[in-house]
Amino acid sequence: MYARRTPVGREPDISARPPLVREFLLVVGLFVVYKLGRQAANGHVDEAFHNAGHVWNFERALGLPGEGDVQGALLHSETLIHLANSYYAAVHFPATVLFLVWLYWRHPHHYVWSRRILAALTGAALALHLLFPLAPPRMLAAAGLVDTGQVYGPTVYGATPTTDTVANQFAAMPSLHFGWALMVAIGLVAAGRSRWRWLWLAHPLATLLVIVGTANHYWLDALVVSALLALALAAIPLHQPSRAVRLRGPWPSAAGLVGPAGSHAAHAAGVPAPAGAHAYAGNPSAPRRTLTAPGAGR
Repeated sequence: MYARRTPVGREPDISARPPLVREFLLVVGLFVVYKLGRQAANGHVDEAFHNAGHVWNFERALGLPGEGDVQGALLHSETLIHLANSYYAAVHFPATVLFLVWLYWRHPHHYVWSRRILAALTGAALALHLLFPLAPPRMLAAAGLVDTGQVYGPTVYGATPTTDTVANQFAAMPSLHFGWALMVAIGLVAAGRSRWRWLWLAHPLATLLVIVGTANHYWLDALVVSALLALALAAIPLHQPSRAVRLRGPWPSAAGLVGPAGSHAAHAAGVPAPAGAHAYAGNPSAPRRTLTAPGAGR
């Protein structure tokens, strides 16, 4: 009977999965720090509007399309506006949390990598919120845009931005709505194997249209967070675990590997390899020997 060789790695590598309680506390702690940091950046109202004027003029100088073009398409249908506002309010956090939970359970190596990327991206965004407060286009009179959340609902923001204690409405640059959505898509594409996995890119695309169409962000907010994400991906590469090949046969499989490394590992472990296994491991063209039970054929 020939040994069957099956790839390792189709099942989650339990040893690569960090402790659940530690990860939960870490992620919650990072989120709390981020929320407190955003609140600390609040109050720079005049500076935020001053920066908004610069961003608006800079976009026009670059020849970027007006955010009003996207909003105008949404305003043709009140149903589309409600869907866009709901997507902005309800998808951002749950999608990211589900993404991390799924990776933690099914792809621990990808989970650790993705969590590090998201933490680095969020930290860089928080620093930019502190250094560059920015009023969103829905507040900028020169933009002539509608605050779709307040007019049509639902909205996650208070009616008076300067007294909003839930969220800092002057932290438009960069857009973590888009940055997190883009990383979710990248992480799912990297962890997946299906040819359909590229459809996950529809999530950041939809998010981009939503954040611009609802006048919560400028195009530049998405471009800046994309650049920050590219830097994070370059600085924190994904290290794939080595995919060994297990040996399944009638002999002890403590070494568990086929190939020269497996033969040496078996020898070091004191496990006798089957006759002919060493020769076949070093020379795949060598004739295979069939193992027979004692007394067979008599």
